[in-house]
Amino acid sequence: MKNILIANSKGGSGKTTLATNLAGYFASLGGRVMLTDLDRQQSSAQWLQRRPAEMPIIHSYNPRSKAHTMEPDWIITDSPAGFRDEKLADAVKQADCVIVPIQPSAFDMGATSDFLDRLVEEKAIRKNKTFVALVGMRVNSRTHAAAGLAEFMEQTGFPVLTYLRNAQVYATAAELGVSLFDMRPSVVAQDVEQWVPLLDWVVEATSDGS
Repeated sequence: MKNILIANSKGGSGKTTLATNLAGYFASLGGRVMLTDLDRQQSSAQWLQRRPAEMPIIHSYNPRSKAHTMEPDWIITDSPAGFRDEKLADAVKQADCVIVPIQPSAFDMGATSDFLDRLVEEKAIRKNKTFVALVGMRVNSRTHAAAGLAEFMEQTGFPVLTYLRNAQVYATAAELGVSLFDMRPSVVAQDVEQWVPLLDWVVEATSDGS
């Protein structure tokens, strides 16, 4: 079982977008996927409720429930804003990898800097048992804000996986309860290409040899 934690203490950073699309990707490959939503807003859970029945199955996961009889291949956790202290430590300990989404704004970078400082204090990360990487979210590459985000992310010392553009396709997918990987390839080709480095890293970071 592979466990992916999507985390950033800053609200609205893009955690749900990453979590739902990762779940959709691994489900599209035939994996047994469970999506955990720890956020009070339950955005990922609501997305799952909107998911069409004909799409590859993604199960809702409640870590407090003992009702699950199926051993998943993947658990993907969408964490809440303000995630810290013991709850953060427990989630990091259980995770194979942590993906931190960051938007190109001074507020997001400031909050994320504090969050990354907390992450590096976690024992599992210090001992390379849990791996951390960053993803730029809603990025327009031709702006000064994008350049500032790239500079900030490079200075953190963590791997920078990719920059996802600010595209309407993400809003459409969220509304329909689908992921990019459930949509017509010709519509999402540019966006799927941006996901390739992220997906490759996740597979490597969760492999038995990592």
